[in-house]
Amino acid sequence: MGKKISILEDDQGIREIVELIFLQEDYEVTGFATVNDFMSRKSDSLPDLFLLDVMLPDGNGLNVCEMLKTEAETSNIPVLMMSAHADLITMKNQSKADGFISKPFDIDHLISMVKKTI
Repeated sequence: MGKKISILEDDQGIREIVELIFLQEDYEVTGFATVNDFMSRKSDSLPDLFLLDVMLPDGNGLNVCEMLKTEAETSNIPVLMMSAHADLITMKNQSKADGFISKPFDIDHLISMVKKTI
């Protein structure tokens, strides 16, 4: 397997499609539906990239990004944010994320953003 990606996306259909896309691109993928599940992940196996949705049922991906960027063990891991609802300019100003993807997204653009980021 290739590089590791952790995905935080509450929409099961989107999460499964994104996981399948990156598995086919030879990435190792771990998906989470909630902030709680994400925060309970095993910390001994850090990914090469975090892909986070903004609006989640039990939290906000922007807050998760902030936490990841302030913790020593994850501060240097790139974070890409995805959202259908958030204004990209506002997200860029309020986030330490390394990139932003609008939903609905073009699959080729998503793959390109991930490859460019890691």
